[in-house]
Amino acid sequence: MLIVQKYGGTSVGTLERIDAVAKRVLETKNSGNSLVVVVSAMSGVTNRLLEYADHFSKSPSKRETDLLLSSGERVTSALLAIALNELGCPAISFSGRQAGIYTEGIHTKARISKIDTTNMQKAINEGKVVVVAGFQGIDENGDVTTLGRGGSDLSAVAIAGALKADLCEIYTDVDGVYTTDPRIEPKAKKLDKISYDEMLELASLGAKVLQNRSVELAKKLNVNLVTRSSFNNNSGTLITGEESMEGAVISGIAMDRNQARVTIRKVIDKPGVAAGIFSELAKNEINVDMIIQNVGVDGTTNLGFTVPENELEAAKNALKEILSNDVSIESDKEIVKVSVVGVGMKSHSGVASLAFSTLAENGINIQMISTSEIKISMIVDEKYGELAVRALHKAYNLDA
Repeated sequence: MLIVQKYGGTSVGTLERIDAVAKRVLETKNSGNSLVVVVSAMSGVTNRLLEYADHFSKSPSKRETDLLLSSGERVTSALLAIALNELGCPAISFSGRQAGIYTEGIHTKARISKIDTTNMQKAINEGKVVVVAGFQGIDENGDVTTLGRGGSDLSAVAIAGALKADLCEIYTDVDGVYTTDPRIEPKAKKLDKISYDEMLELASLGAKVLQNRSVELAKKLNVNLVTRSSFNNNSGTLITGEESMEGAVISGIAMDRNQARVTIRKVIDKPGVAAGIFSELAKNEINVDMIIQNVGVDGTTNLGFTVPENELEAAKNALKEILSNDVSIESDKEIVKVSVVGVGMKSHSGVASLAFSTLAENGINIQMISTSEIKISMIVDEKYGELAVRALHKAYNLDA
């Protein structure tokens, strides 16, 4: 088998952990597999590099920032290759450039455009373990670019797709994907398998196991993903395109704390006004999530929506630029988004009513609701967020 493995910052956080990863890689290699290993920077290194840049400039060039930050992953890849060679396992480290990863020329949040697998394939054919610095590539001008948050996961999935690998294993500090956050609900169960679509929803709704861009790419390239812990030998969770026809109706409950609600009161109720508001927010790269508009009265209406909490001030400033002084802008950061996710919703009735009645029975008021084929999201007061998660987890028998 050809396997791509990815190890995150905590998995390679110390020299001792890099040594442990080397031994795990060697064990996989000795089982008759070919391997490409993608690594993140050692935990804390990226933040330290940003602090170094901040010493000289509060707004450093994004090009120079990319070149600086990419060094963290290159250090890890070289150290792991050295460790593997010392164990008698032939290995070679590649930067993103050497691995043939080409991106669009957008610094700090580039997207992969293509991968030239020539160098990697040659090394694999020679029996070597290829160790690739994740999170990076080069643009058409040859400048180093980085892929943004979760970029090493993205590197691993893209490489697995380009090489047509049999499996892509993402190693982190957790065992896999759980029915909800075990820190909130100790009865949460690890899932053996979950579909791309369910994982995409969970990832975008607050589950931190995998970054949603990497799941999107895995679905597009039909890459089978397994997320596992690098600190034990548990089986992990398989993320695949297959959906179990007789599986559970609900796969998981997610909670996103990074939410803020904006309410605009006395907006003129006529065609084009809402379009103008959301166009202005889009122009300022503010991500709008849930939207609700009341029925108009006396020529005006109230419009509510949610944005990431860290974009709230930017959203309010953008709105003040285009709205008249008669319009009131209110905001609330003391909210969370609680979501119920499962492909089984497509063929089962009563899923939404159970969610709403469960929260009502626990005295939790729902402020906003958003639904899709496989998701129900609800905005509630932050102080009731964890209670809502536990109540819903029990209501859907996820702790059974």
